Amino acid sequence: MGEPKLAYHTIEEYLAQEEIAEFKSEYEDGTIRAMSGGSLDHSIIGGNIITQLQSQIKKKGLNCIPFNGDARVYIDNANSFVYPDASVTCGDVEVSEEDKNAYTNPILVVEVLSKSTGSYDRGDKFHKYCSLPSFKEYVLIDQYKPVVDVLYKEGSDYWKMVTTIGLDKSIYLHTLDTYISMQDIYQNARELQEPNF
Repeated sequence: MGEPKLAYHTIEEYLAQEEIAEFKSEYEDGTIRAMSGGSLDHSIIGGNIITQLQSQIKKKGLNCIPFNGDARVYIDNANSFVYPDASVTCGDVEVSEEDKNAYTNPILVVEVLSKSTGSYDRGDKFHKYCSLPSFKEYVLIDQYKPVVDVLYKEGSDYWKMVTTIGLDKSIYLHTLDTYISMQDIYQNARELQEPNF
């Protein structure tokens, strides 16, 4: 026997559901997927990175806006709405024609990895983001140990990855031309463990 066929939902149905839902869901080409609840550390780290992005943007006087995990991004090529843990756009915010509460032009996206979403964030979700012309940098933060991967687009189709390990280091964000310390990213994280490779 095959798997049961999932019901198809229109974008309008999805957006109507999101308006009244207690918990966020993502949308992919007719399928609605509830997002799993995050841990305390996930929330702490997500808050820390937003604070640091706001601080660096203000300090450098950039015409950029950071968004927290409540901001939806619409990816037209994937017919998909996603909620990154944090994102940044520079210049004008391009609002989706499908949804006035979603935007389409992040230059930088941050995901705090969990056991349930890590492979999706590194794989299919990253590939979706890559279809956005504005998208230039992807930051993957491990919530269990001080390890951050920064993927940066060089040229039209070449991505470079730098992995930073340890609280005594800093990550460099190319799109904002700034450094953020690992200590600031992981400040107050409760269950952080030393990398054991």
